Amino acid sequence: MTGSPSHAGKAGTAGKAGTAVVVGAGVGGLAAAVGLRRAGWHVTVLDRRPEPERYGTAFGIHPTAQSALDRLGLGDALRERAVPYRSARIRRPDGSVLAALPLERIERRAGRPELLISRPYLIDALVAAFDRLGRPGGPGGGPGIAFGQRVTDPGAFDADLVVGADGINSTVRTTCFGPSHAPRHVGTVAWIGIADFETELHGETWGDGRFFGMTPVEPGRTNWYATVPEATTADELRGFFGGWHDPIPRILAETDPAGWIRYEMRHLHPALPAFVHGGRVALVGDAAHAMTPNLGQGACTALLDAEALARAVAAHGRTGIPAALRAYDAERRRTAQRVAFGSRTLHRFATARRPALRDAVLGLLPG
Repeated sequence: MTGSPSHAGKAGTAGKAGTAVVVGAGVGGLAAAVGLRRAGWHVTVLDRRPEPERYGTAFGIHPTAQSALDRLGLGDALRERAVPYRSARIRRPDGSVLAALPLERIERRAGRPELLISRPYLIDALVAAFDRLGRPGGPGGGPGIAFGQRVTDPGAFDADLVVGADGINSTVRTTCFGPSHAPRHVGTVAWIGIADFETELHGETWGDGRFFGMTPVEPGRTNWYATVPEATTADELRGFFGGWHDPIPRILAETDPAGWIRYEMRHLHPALPAFVHGGRVALVGDAAHAMTPNLGQGACTALLDAEALARAVAAHGRTGIPAALRAYDAERRRTAQRVAFGSRTLHRFATARRPALRDAVLGLLPG
């Protein structure tokens, strides 16, 4: 194993405080680490990347996930840099409106709006909170975050708890559940980026087997994303959306392709039988339920996982880890897997190759 278990072993000698190793320094892993340190645990975070990823796409944070961040002590940091997302529409390529996204209804029910935040800001807030809690006099400690650590045997860690937050290609998941539960391609390619200008037109435009989305992210910038059957170059992507309504062609023409991110869309299939394993391993985020991004719930589910896990561990204590993991699994697995299924179903709907029938169905929706 690369990434020695001694990181956790040294913390394991510390009094009555529990010890945890979190594998993965993304949103879910860092949020779990913050929650565990708030509970007084000694926490080490290991990540295979050489440094934090700082690409600037936007995360949508639903009110339920905002409440989870409040319980983790991060609500103010979120609201300091986030922007509200209050109005968006689904359109045809000619710009005509098919339906409204339910953002107004979400705000009425929750008493607060959906928020959008740039990924680097959220990562920075999580890292800062984790570091602050680990300072002398803070509730939790441990060696901190170690980058460039490739974990091959999570069972080798001398720790009370191992959290697998290592993403869609999770080593922890494969070690626990085998290769049959693995990422599966859904047959489309996603592109994401940031335009250095604002547009008042937000939402998604659905065409024949492809769609294009735009959201706010911060003053003076627009977050955009596109899904197509295939595209390997920037020019090919632009060709897929030639003739679509403004500002879609302008966004693709005026943003630098060097800052675009392309990836094959995948989801975890089949769903896991449990988010926990062996009495001391828990999975959170994409490691547990990687999903297509169509519902915009990836970051939210990771945050909800992390907060629920930390809360269960705090309630049961170091000697009650098996019970804590059972409680976590009972709270999160079915809910998260329903979200993943819903997102995959929406992906099929949005990328349908018979848009006339799909558009007719959308036209029946309220608003």
